[in-house]
Amino acid sequence: MEECAHAGCLMELCIQLCITMLGKQLIQNNLFEIGIPKLKKLLRKRKSELDSEEEEELNKTLQRHEKDHLLGPFVGLSPEYMEMIIQFGMVTLFVASFPLAPLFALLNNIIEIRLDAKKFVMELRRPIAVKAKDIGIWYNLLRGLSKVAVIVNAFVISFTSDFIPRLVYQYMYSPDGTMHGFVNHTLSYFNVTDFQPGTDPLQPMHLGYKVEICRYKDYREPPWSSSPYELSKEFWAILAARLAFVIVFQNVVMLMSDFVDWLIPDIPKDISLQMHKEKILMVELFMKEEQGKRLAARDNHNGDNCTAPSSANQSPPQPRSRPVSHSNCC
Repeated sequence: MEECAHAGCLMELCIQLCITMLGKQLIQNNLFEIGIPKLKKLLRKRKSELDSEEEEELNKTLQRHEKDHLLGPFVGLSPEYMEMIIQFGMVTLFVASFPLAPLFALLNNIIEIRLDAKKFVMELRRPIAVKAKDIGIWYNLLRGLSKVAVIVNAFVISFTSDFIPRLVYQYMYSPDGTMHGFVNHTLSYFNVTDFQPGTDPLQPMHLGYKVEICRYKDYREPPWSSSPYELSKEFWAILAARLAFVIVFQNVVMLMSDFVDWLIPDIPKDISLQMHKEKILMVELFMKEEQGKRLAARDNHNGDNCTAPSSANQSPPQPRSRPVSHSNCC
């Protein structure tokens, strides 16, 4: 925190995030989305050995799938997903330092949708359709980032700003419950005679008089105490308050997110009811079909019993009598 400004590190983090969201996401990526496909298309035209008239005549005779084959190859959706994952991470992890990040992300996504639509329709070949239940592992990455973002924002608020030290001073060390004297409370004392050899200032008299005691931003014991320059009890009290804030913030946000997740279902109620009705109709249809098959099988079994002769009631076949020949006897 000594390298940051007096107000904390939030301003430096805000500037860095603003540059990332405006310069990289909104301008650089979108320019690449437009420029790279155009450049590749121009290079393909340069490498073509056909004349313009022959190419136009050929385009008139080519079918739609043959023209699509001349477009750029489809490399997959992984780069598009990765771009969105990076943007989601930058927005959620450091939104406490730059609250306008979601707005710039929304503007970037509006432009990104139209550019991607033009790229997939006009510049790239049609991808092969593959059945998928959801976005796969990317959903787990987004869910993990959302969980980590809560902890990161808690640490950003707690350790990179004066929010917790101000509260601790106001409710524990302030004599009148106000912020009067907060800056003096954050400064420690240092005796210039305690400089190590070779580390003291070259011109100690630049103010016109010799300085004996200096003040610096930290929570340490003064040089006249029993343990000079050790971490003071105020430092440990503020550190405990910061860690307590992180724990409370994390649990409160997690409970709120779980409550909102329970309150707003993933599937709307009317769609879930329609799906339930379809399942009931499907079960009834299967039951009717199965019942019809059983009735048909039983009818066929009864018909076979009625038409087939019984072996018990069947009389044995009678032997055929030979014809008697009558001859004249003498």
